[in-house]
Amino acid sequence: MAYFSYIHSIVRYGIIFWGNATNSCKVFKLQKRVIRIISGAEPRASCGGLFRKLEILPVPSQYILSLMLFIIDNPNNCQTGLEIHGLHTRSKNQLFIPIANLTSVQKGITCSHIKIYKSLPSNILNLTNDRKLFKMSYTGIF
Repeated sequence: MAYFSYIHSIVRYGIIFWGNATNSCKVFKLQKRVIRIISGAEPRASCGGLFRKLEILPVPSQYILSLMLFIIDNPNNCQTGLEIHGLHTRSKNQLFIPIANLTSVQKGITCSHIKIYKSLPSNILNLTNDRKLFKMSYTGIF
């Protein structure tokens, strides 16, 4: 309860924008330290089981979940292949990744959320019409 009131709210704030930054690994390390303290584990103990036991998503998983919920909540921000070129190809219904030359744009929310969305398993992608069901199935993976 203390974790969700103090730590989780701070970690989740704006994670869509800073979750792919180079310093996000420092936040993840701090999260793991807090998890070890809460559960009374050794300082170098593995946190995988602790995250599952406490039902807490790690920072990278929270970032992915936030991006996917952003796509579900804002479907008009993404274009499909059919909307871009108007041709009926095999990938006409897939989301189109915008072309960007700068690495900062490629790693930003503009491109990364579509790349991550495309890499999810198909059984989870089929649930994007129902936000609550999608969230429950995604958190069940980790």
